[in-house]
Amino acid sequence: MTDHDFRRGAGGTSGGIGTFLFGLGMAIAGGYLLTTQVTVTSGYWHWGGYNAFGLSLIPLLLGIGLLFFNGRSIAGWLLTFAGAVIILAGILTNLEIYFRPTSLFNTILMLVLLAGGIGLIARAVRAQ
Repeated sequence: MTDHDFRRGAGGTSGGIGTFLFGLGMAIAGGYLLTTQVTVTSGYWHWGGYNAFGLSLIPLLLGIGLLFFNGRSIAGWLLTFAGAVIILAGILTNLEIYFRPTSLFNTILMLVLLAGGIGLIARAVRAQ
């Protein structure tokens, strides 16, 4: 490595490391402020008007049972994996996300920090 390699900017380009770090700080601050204004709740698992969470456990429990019987059971591994995926998908699809009320000034501040930070990061890693 030569001295020239150490003078290179962010991402190996001629962009400035200071610009990159400042943009990264802005983006992190904006993202943090934005996500603190978001409330995440969970709804109920319904299928045909009934609570379906118990039904989603059946493949997982069958797979685990087969794996305790025979740890090399392909069907056991497939059922366990499919059951875990079904439960994860069920959790994600039943999330409800709300943006809490805040002032217009705070909203603009959060979005400017986030968008401006991303713009500075992009400018720093672009070859000049």
